[in-house]
Amino acid sequence: MGLYLNFEIMRKKMVQEQILARGISDRRVIDAMVKIPRHLFVQEAFAAQAYSDKALPIGEKQTISQPYIVALMTEKLALTGKERVLEIGTGSGYQTALLATLADRVYSAERIRPLALRARRCLDSLKLFNVQLRINDTEGSPIGWEEEAPFDAIIVTAGAPDVPVILTDQLALGGRLVIPVGADAGQQLITIVKNEDGELLRESSVECRFVPLIGKQGWQA
Repeated sequence: MGLYLNFEIMRKKMVQEQILARGISDRRVIDAMVKIPRHLFVQEAFAAQAYSDKALPIGEKQTISQPYIVALMTEKLALTGKERVLEIGTGSGYQTALLATLADRVYSAERIRPLALRARRCLDSLKLFNVQLRINDTEGSPIGWEEEAPFDAIIVTAGAPDVPVILTDQLALGGRLVIPVGADAGQQLITIVKNEDGELLRESSVECRFVPLIGKQGWQA
């Protein structure tokens, strides 16, 4: 019980000092970050660092993103609870858990099988059953989930050289896409809004650094 209480205190401190203090104001996002136990989504050796202000390794040369970046990307999706959301890069499943708390249905694609299976176990342990998870681990797998499109929101948790057209094509009218774009050494966080005429409106925000998006219209493995 003491360990649980410690994690709860650490989580609330994380939200206060890293999320609220940096301008995240969407109450639903804030409440979700208070609720979801981030330490369950990191390797046991890093559990004590789960609420620190940094990215952490999760195995397979992948990382769980810094809490602020997770909150910022989630806030930029402007979720109301009714959306169908596509996530590219399940990773640890932490971002997935937040999306599942904030949206109606989440479709999450991951190319690394051990990460996907571990994330599924974590999501199931939290009874987040509104997530459909797919493993795209075959050579040449397309980015996205075309047969379930269009999506009200798309989030990409890996850096791409540019915004993939295959993803903007899967975005519904009025939908939002959040993705890191730029070189391997660092990217800019980009938000794309597809207006009711199908026009793509583009907005840049903070600099960030993600693992590379692998596949068609991404980087080569």
